[in-house]
Amino acid sequence: MKYDYKTKPFAHQADVLKKSWDKINWAYFLEMGTGKSKICIDNAAILFERGEIDTFIVVAPKGVYRNWANLEIPAHMPDRIERDVVVWRPDPTKTHKQALNDLLNPSERLRVLVMNVEALSTVKGQRFLEALLRASVAFLAVDESTAIKSPKARRTKSLIKLSELATYRRILTGFPVTQSPMDLWAQCRFLDKSLLGDCGDNYYKFQWRYALIKPRSVGTHSYNQIIKYINLDELSLLLKEFSSR
Repeated sequence: MKYDYKTKPFAHQADVLKKSWDKINWAYFLEMGTGKSKICIDNAAILFERGEIDTFIVVAPKGVYRNWANLEIPAHMPDRIERDVVVWRPDPTKTHKQALNDLLNPSERLRVLVMNVEALSTVKGQRFLEALLRASVAFLAVDESTAIKSPKARRTKSLIKLSELATYRRILTGFPVTQSPMDLWAQCRFLDKSLLGDCGDNYYKFQWRYALIKPRSVGTHSYNQIIKYINLDELSLLLKEFSSR
């Protein structure tokens, strides 16, 4: 891996990048303050300079997504990489709409879209991201990926479906499990359905594999209650194959 950094990495950042830069799917399970956004930006830059991608797409929660365009990319992406960075807006001005449309056209410059994850709950957001993915060879990253931990959420379903149009995929979070190990399924499914073995494309199969379930009923309502989690050592070994912790 030959790459001239703009900002010198810490040892752990260089190690993670060396391990993951050429992987189709990877999870940066790195705690806050460890610089996972820099690793992701350097990864996209390496692939662009090698001619492997032409588009870098970052999807992040509403409170942080603009930081990628305003702070992180200017700080860490080498100045030698000419790029067009556009932040998603649901109701763009005429000028901004033109900038979004320009991303759909071939370019010698790196095309960068920064999008809030909430936009993937809307038809407009879904259609634009699909159009861009179909018109590009893309590196698609989801920051704070627990935002897509719920398999039933509309934005989760949208991103899982659209992720298959991306050439490279990354997820970033310091805490991939916020409530239970079940949080992992959708995040990993975004990366690739094969990563969790025969459970990778079926949440309920994943649930039965890694949790002890007991059917419950309250009146006419029936549901499955998780009694305890099981086979977690096996799950940890699977995660190690495509993640840095």
